[in-house]
Amino acid sequence: MAESSELFLSAECIADAIAELVTVHDWLRFAVSQLNQAEVYLGHGTDNPWDEAAALLCYVLHLPPLTDDKLLNVRLIKQEREAFVYLLQQRISQRLPAAYLTNQAYFAGLAFYVDERVLIPRSPIAELIADKFAQQLNGHAVHNILDLCTGSGCIAIACAYAFPEAEVDAVDISPDALEIAQFNIEQHHVEHRVYPILSDGYDALIGAKYDLIVTNPPYVDAEDMADLPEEYHHEPELGLASGEDGLALTRRILAQAASHLNEGGVLICEVGNSMVQLQQQLPEVKFDWLEFKHGGIGVFAITKAELQRCLHFFEL
Repeated sequence: MAESSELFLSAECIADAIAELVTVHDWLRFAVSQLNQAEVYLGHGTDNPWDEAAALLCYVLHLPPLTDDKLLNVRLIKQEREAFVYLLQQRISQRLPAAYLTNQAYFAGLAFYVDERVLIPRSPIAELIADKFAQQLNGHAVHNILDLCTGSGCIAIACAYAFPEAEVDAVDISPDALEIAQFNIEQHHVEHRVYPILSDGYDALIGAKYDLIVTNPPYVDAEDMADLPEEYHHEPELGLASGEDGLALTRRILAQAASHLNEGGVLICEVGNSMVQLQQQLPEVKFDWLEFKHGGIGVFAITKAELQRCLHFFEL
């Protein structure tokens, strides 16, 4: 990797690009080349440089996600070219993920405001929400949902869309995150059904019970935290790190989940790469590890009945 982004985006390079590149296709090709050469890390909502560049360009052009090939031949005015180059420079030199540069991320087909107070939405749980957790709920009705560690509120709000008759508690330990969640709740006009709650885990939820608990808690272990690409260091550490083995909060969630689930209720939890550690530590527990059509690992479902059976294994 080069020591400086100047190698990729020198003043001469920028001047030539602005003078000679005209269409959306031109600029996407140019941006992909620069992102590849700079070896930026991808994984905050996109997994390839084309989509990363397209997210930045669509923001500049005030367009929805680029899905129509007819737009590739659309021409940019000079002001748009300059604005796009500015964002591209920041993406490369500061290693800022595109979503933080545009303050916009998509989850479950919905747009959300994000900044560096919250993680960028990227959970495979979106696929389960689209399916209304049909296989995990096994026909049980859903009236009350808990989104634990809500962050931007994306899971809570997407669940509100999927279950229009349900109420959703959006819980987080971070007041900053809850400000973002509240903003997104209002933007999606679900403030009458989605309620942001400041709480350390279940602490503020005494007596509350739910048909469905969905959580994407911090699950990065200490070793992986030390090795994270620079892009991740723009995200709040509180949303990533979870002790030496990455499971500090997950163990708390498991230990207390049964007492907050109604009969027939289900816990859906993402632990990412820490799934290996969890399986090794709790081999007696029947976690239902879920598969995804669009990629993603480390998400399990577990019923209230199984949580109760294994309660002694979760003792803290």
